[in-house]
Amino acid sequence: MKGWSEGARHRTLTASISPVLLGCALAYTDGKFNWIPAVLCLVVALYAQIASNYANDYFDHKKGADREDRLGPDRAVALGWVEPKSMLIATLVSLGLSCVTGLFLIQYGGWELIFVGLAIAVFALAYSAGPYPLAYHGLGDVCVLLFYGVVPVVFTYYVQADTFTIGSLLAGLALGFVAINILVVNNYRDYDADKLSNKRTTVVMYGKAFGLAFYIFNALAGMLFFIAVTELYDVYAILAYSLAFIWIALFILVYRKLSTLEGKDLNAVLASTAKMVFLFAILLSVLIVFCKQ
Repeated sequence: MKGWSEGARHRTLTASISPVLLGCALAYTDGKFNWIPAVLCLVVALYAQIASNYANDYFDHKKGADREDRLGPDRAVALGWVEPKSMLIATLVSLGLSCVTGLFLIQYGGWELIFVGLAIAVFALAYSAGPYPLAYHGLGDVCVLLFYGVVPVVFTYYVQADTFTIGSLLAGLALGFVAINILVVNNYRDYDADKLSNKRTTVVMYGKAFGLAFYIFNALAGMLFFIAVTELYDVYAILAYSLAFIWIALFILVYRKLSTLEGKDLNAVLASTAKMVFLFAILLSVLIVFCKQ
């Protein structure tokens, strides 16, 4: 059970919950909330992330990226807790469950959602698999922005409201940028191992100093979109800026740890960053639902 739990990276699954929560908050404040497609979106998002994490566990081992000197959380296949074939099967089963659940959303969003589902399935695998794995070519950050921000927020809202809005797009960008920082911490911690394994993340391509600067940039970009959403939804400015200040203060504390700690100690920073993403989604959701003028 520990092998499957670690393979799913349960500590970061809030990254899938956050965009669905935010999309539901937007639908609720617009009077469009529908709990059935909301729950379906949550199941789709969770199974898709688990599938992607299992695929990453399997394919990183296959490509030799999970070295003995690995600093990150335990990998199930590399440590022999789960057989490679079993992990591959679990990847496909999880992805299949995500796709089957997604089919029930067609009655709420139309048959066009099939293409969205296909994109999610393809990128869940293409992140670490295939002839051109995206995570190995500096494209992981873009994937996170799209599939842990824009796509789930926009389409969680869409299947409930049957329309696209600028608000859902801005909210998706806000959450997507801060979610990138989960990947940044991973890549910053694994800089040396990834370099030896020829895994060309953006941190490997541009250096650890870039990683620290990128971490700050993502937080600032996310906060700018955060404020834009609160302005669009006519949230009380003093509340919006007060909660934004609190989040930034907590972010600074996490950043100081990122910039000073090394090795396995950075796993605590990874957990804190995931919590910051979830807190970001909660704060923005609360503001747009309960704090409108």
